[in-house]
Amino acid sequence: MKLILTSEVTGLGAPGDIVEVKNGYGRNYLLPRGFAILWTRGGEKQIASIKKARDAREIRDLGTAQEVAGQLKSLKVILKTKAGESGRLFGSVTTGDVAEAVKAAGGPQLDRRRIEIASAIKSLGSHRVTVKLHPEVSAALDIEVVAA
Repeated sequence: MKLILTSEVTGLGAPGDIVEVKNGYGRNYLLPRGFAILWTRGGEKQIASIKKARDAREIRDLGTAQEVAGQLKSLKVILKTKAGESGRLFGSVTTGDVAEAVKAAGGPQLDRRRIEIASAIKSLGSHRVTVKLHPEVSAALDIEVVAA
């Protein structure tokens, strides 16, 4: 089955890519969740607009990605959240929370889908997350989770 991706799918591709997948995977997973649309000749025209939007969000080149990585290394990110008396959080820290905290700390605007949290952050303290800025550049970011 030939599809056009409308959002990033890990291990498959980025928005605007034309991919060939098994029928069941496309019909039962990608299409119902809106991750892809069926490939047609008319759909080829949509690829240009999808790629244009992706380019606007994406970090342009390797040099820019390395510059942003340098900014992230020197950044002190403090994330305030509700916690119990034992230091356990009510819920967990999400990638969206991390992106907002980086922006609030004076850092660059990050796409939450590019942030990877190794294991769920459910306690106060210092934690490390990874930010994939470019296919060749990733930055480690230390965040301090404190009680609000």
